[in-house]
Amino acid sequence: MTGRAAVEEPTPLNLRNLDEAEAAAALARHGVGTEVARRVFARVHRDWARDLGGVRGLARQAAASLSACAVWPELEVVDRRRSSDGFVKYLFRLPARPGQATPPVIEAVRIPLPDPEAARALKARRRAGGAQPLEPLPTAKYTVCLSSQAGCALACDFCATGRLGGIRSLETWEILAQLAAIAREADRPVRGVVFMGMGEPLLNYENVIRAARILSAPAGRAIPAKAISISTAGVVPAIRRFTAEGHRFRLIVSLGAPTSPLRLALMPIEKRWPLEQLIPAVRDYATAAGGRVTIAYVTIGGVNTSPEHARALATLLRGIAVKVNLIDVTDETGRYHPPDAAELAAFRDALDQALGVPVVRRYSGGKDIGAACGTLAGSRRGGEPVTA
Repeated sequence: MTGRAAVEEPTPLNLRNLDEAEAAAALARHGVGTEVARRVFARVHRDWARDLGGVRGLARQAAASLSACAVWPELEVVDRRRSSDGFVKYLFRLPARPGQATPPVIEAVRIPLPDPEAARALKARRRAGGAQPLEPLPTAKYTVCLSSQAGCALACDFCATGRLGGIRSLETWEILAQLAAIAREADRPVRGVVFMGMGEPLLNYENVIRAARILSAPAGRAIPAKAISISTAGVVPAIRRFTAEGHRFRLIVSLGAPTSPLRLALMPIEKRWPLEQLIPAVRDYATAAGGRVTIAYVTIGGVNTSPEHARALATLLRGIAVKVNLIDVTDETGRYHPPDAAELAAFRDALDQALGVPVVRRYSGGKDIGAACGTLAGSRRGGEPVTA
């Protein structure tokens, strides 16, 4: 015995898991004041730094204390694939956990977006007959589709992720690390985020909302809150909570069918939170948010896209401020197919007439690399392999 008290090993501090308020509280225990804590937060999240070097005003003693306990985890990039339409899919390996033989993989997608003014100008040239038939629009920025879970427990019948089953939810830093890796390699800024990758975001509510707060923070990535969309298959208690907390992020609700029996066949979540509970929650959210809530509707030929389905959907949504995004099903098992042009046109016309709200057919890109809606399953195939 030397007579000296035993010194405990410092608890690992993962600043990438903390929003601005949480980081300030953690840093205060190391003697860091509010203004310097904000600079530390910016270095951690805006710069995705691997140390705290160069943080102005960070005292030497505080820096030493933080260096002794701070950890800087990263996701491993397993693969990158570029689609013919410019979408790039990233395959990440999550860290191993005790008792886990094989660490799971997740996917995120970089989505190219044109400049809105350039798009309007191209439309005008096309109307005037002055544009080339396949004239492309240059990419101005990117949106990134992020995963919130490895696998998904909801088991939607048309979704490849659902066939994996529920594996685990991602930590906040694991969500943010996807965007950090993609933004670091992108030739244009990332100015939007959609939580529509692997998993059900509202079953990982705390970490998804924290990640969204960090991404939208002025000292973080400064992505406008209105450019961050969180999708859900209909977790009613979480929708109620999201509404009560008044978040400025956009909410997208996936219906898949206008009636309970058909929805149950496609989306088992209907058994837990049926349409009779979901639709009032959507109505209350739309009222509280003061704008239109986006309804995502996966169109499946011969299953949910008849004029009768359109009228039933209009009845279901009547009186709610909504816009409807139609998304062609992409089912690699071959059991489900998108509707043909005539079937989709009849469905859309009936919906326009009965509901009278904006109806948009949303492009689901990256099909040749397994990056389209419903196909994320941790695969490496197709497209052009991309090196960093």
